[in-house]
Amino acid sequence: MSDLRLIRHGQATPFEADTDRLSPLGETQARAVGAAFGAEGWVPTHVLHGPLVRQRRSAELAAGQAASWPEATQDARLAEFDGDGLIRRLAPLLAARDEAFAAQVAAFRASDPRERNRTFQALLETVADAWQAGTLTHPDVEGWAAFRARVLAALSNLLALPGGSRVAVFTSGGVIGLTLAHVLDAPDATALRLNWRVRNASVTRLTFGRGRVSLDSFNEEAHLLPGERSWR
Repeated sequence: MSDLRLIRHGQATPFEADTDRLSPLGETQARAVGAAFGAEGWVPTHVLHGPLVRQRRSAELAAGQAASWPEATQDARLAEFDGDGLIRRLAPLLAARDEAFAAQVAAFRASDPRERNRTFQALLETVADAWQAGTLTHPDVEGWAAFRARVLAALSNLLALPGGSRVAVFTSGGVIGLTLAHVLDAPDATALRLNWRVRNASVTRLTFGRGRVSLDSFNEEAHLLPGERSWR
């Protein structure tokens, strides 16, 4: 049997001009992943990451904690769904036709910085549900069906690796949520619900082989100190 570990990137910078980079905390979290794997004696035979800076950098920092990791491979199919596109392009479209959502947007803009995560999350979930349902689209934003197809294609390739493989995949919450929904034969809506719970630098473990894949653990963060744990 083979071991597949899905690692969410470390904390990024969602409310800054450049959202695709790790924060100082995110760098600490990524190093902690590599250190924990090393302490466990787990050395991957394959390391993959998506094309986003926060995904690639997380893989680099984790690998830097050990000298024996193989060179990482970038796979564009492991990129997160276009969260920036959902907010910048789809949210205004929805606000223009939905008064309740327009009120959500206003609440976010007026929110105290301490409440920003909560109000932003409510806004993002509303947009993402409409995006997933296909009722909210834009030609410059990847649709749910395309996102789903590319992630599952990448998963199919991973599950075809030889027996005894140990695979570390540095990706994002949406990819992890969709992968788990597929493995558990759950509805697509479950993918987004799982995505909202995936913590920064968390580890989700699966076992695969002989045509089967099973979930062993979800959202592990014991390798992080309490003060190092974050959600966004």
